[in-house]
Amino acid sequence: MALDEPKQDDQTFEDNGLKFVINQALYDEIQPITVDFIETPNGSGFKLSSNFVAAGGSCGTCSSCG
Repeated sequence: MALDEPKQDDQTFEDNGLKFVINQALYDEIQPITVDFIETPNGSGFKLSSNFVAAGGSCGTCSSCG
């Protein structure tokens, strides 16, 4: 997740006054996607959730699990 400006091949949408930008091809593959702001004992931040399962069973965030 990063701050960015929309490009020609991006999907944009707005929710609760926040504008989201995502690559259209990626969005087509992982939708639906949910963005939540969470607070935990370890801190707070954004949580992105999707039903997408990466090929090979990998979580997609590191190289140690798949």
